[in-house]
Amino acid sequence: MARNSTQAVAAPPEEAVERWLTGYERMLLLRRFEEAMQRLFTRGEVHGTVHLYIGQEAVSTGVSLALAPTDWVAATYRGHGAALARGTEPAGLAAELMGRATGTCGGRAGSMNVIDLAHGLIGCFGIIGGSAAAATGAALSAKRTGAVAVAFFGDGSTNQGYFHECLNFAKVHDLPVLYVCENNLYGEFTPVAQSTAGNDIAARARVFEIPAERVDGNDVRAVHAAAAAAVERIRSEGGPAFIEAMTYRQVGHSKSDPGAYRPEGELEAWLERDPIVRERDRLLADGIDAERLDAIEQHVAAQLEAAVEQALAAPYPDPVTHPATEYAA
Repeated sequence: MARNSTQAVAAPPEEAVERWLTGYERMLLLRRFEEAMQRLFTRGEVHGTVHLYIGQEAVSTGVSLALAPTDWVAATYRGHGAALARGTEPAGLAAELMGRATGTCGGRAGSMNVIDLAHGLIGCFGIIGGSAAAATGAALSAKRTGAVAVAFFGDGSTNQGYFHECLNFAKVHDLPVLYVCENNLYGEFTPVAQSTAGNDIAARARVFEIPAERVDGNDVRAVHAAAAAAVERIRSEGGPAFIEAMTYRQVGHSKSDPGAYRPEGELEAWLERDPIVRERDRLLADGIDAERLDAIEQHVAAQLEAAVEQALAAPYPDPVTHPATEYAA
């Protein structure tokens, strides 16, 4: 059963409140960034396609709050959220999506293949399930340094053969890797029930005797609790862990997808469980003034506005002056 933190609880200590305020701000940053990219794509500033993370912010935020700066993360092509949650600068990421020279990868990676080693992001992968393989490989080195490697991937990835190979390899070699399945109920346009046998992806990890838990992926506190426990166990006991976070993308698979395949009323039902709205309500219940939360929202909005302006003003990379980002002839 998924963790659910909507039940009444005692007021959290000040340290926990500060953590949730940080998480709230981070989720807002993820949401506003994606909304800005959506507008820029419509204007023709972001080329190719873009896969938005709107609705899933609690997953990468909750997990990242449980990690150390020295830990490693591998994400999917829907990886803007994981990048920002790990600390990638919004201006650099925005410039990268627009192909500008000041981008995180010099404007060469685009939306789906961002790497930011300075913040522990070993890559966003366009190959379905590629993040699981990358994090498993990173865990080989992490085992020697005391770090933890984390893989974010979608429910559709769990039907790939190398998903099972990775879990088996990680368990056999006691690798310090946390696998996080962001189950948003759809593999591109196909409902998970039509493509994935069984109704419990976490159970697939238990077959390999890997500790696994299903959590409410729209509750940042529930995700953090599961991730913190898993990371602590990995550091102290070794070996992999698995989290299945039940969440929902509020937009189509990509910008070319209107989401017309959704059953009537499904989107509206999930919007009622929006992770950012839920966390704001929790913070108000914790005694945080609405004015303080409004100030956070204003700060994020100003930060994003400045980041977009900076990215739009940046030049495109020149093969002559930026040869390090070009393949040799």
